Amino acid sequence: MSSRLVYSTDGGKVAPPPLKGNSGAKRKPDAPTVPAAPDDGWVRLWRTKSGRGGKTATVVTGLPGTPDDIERLGVELRRYIGAGGAVRDGAVEIQGDHRERLQRRLVELGYRVKLAGG
Repeated sequence: MSSRLVYSTDGGKVAPPPLKGNSGAKRKPDAPTVPAAPDDGWVRLWRTKSGRGGKTATVVTGLPGTPDDIERLGVELRRYIGAGGAVRDGAVEIQGDHRERLQRRLVELGYRVKLAGG
C-alpha cells in the first residue's frame, strides 16, 4: 500500500512520487462486439454482456434496410422499451434484457425473429 503526504508542518518541499511510466495509465476499453449472424433473412435478438462492464444488453442483428432505416427502427424500439441504447455496426443495442418484448414488437412489424445468445 502506498501513501502520499497530505499535510506536513515541515518547512521543506515534498518530493514528488516516483514516476511509474504508463503502467498506471488507464486505457480506454475496446468497444463492445456485436455477435455475428448469418444473413438469412432472420432478425436475431441476442443477450450479451461482453465489453459492457458486466451489464446486460439486448442486440438486434440482421435488420434489412439502409443505415437510416435501421437508425429509425432503433429509435422506435428504444422508445417502445423505454431504455437507452445505440446503433452500432448495423445492429441495434438496447440496455437491459428485453428480448421477449422486442420479439413481440418486431413480429408485429412484420419481421421473422429468432432468440439467440443466452
